[in-house]
Amino acid sequence: MKATSNQSDYVVIKAMDDGVNVIGLTRGTDTRFHHSEKLDKGEVMIAQFTEHTSAIKIRGKAKIMTSMGEIESEHK
Repeated sequence: MKATSNQSDYVVIKAMDDGVNVIGLTRGTDTRFHHSEKLDKGEVMIAQFTEHTSAIKIRGKAKIMTSMGEIESEHK
């Protein structure tokens, strides 16, 4: 996946266990949570960095795929 700027980068998150939390964080002077989802094993979420989303936090075991490569998060 090729993107022209980081504001259009997509992230694919696949839950490897039940209860994976995906949390969107805001852009600006104060970083705040603005959206969260809970994924169960096998569920996939496609997220996009936007003018409002500057970071995505993932809790739980998941496979994360980006234009930069692939990584797996671990259990707490």
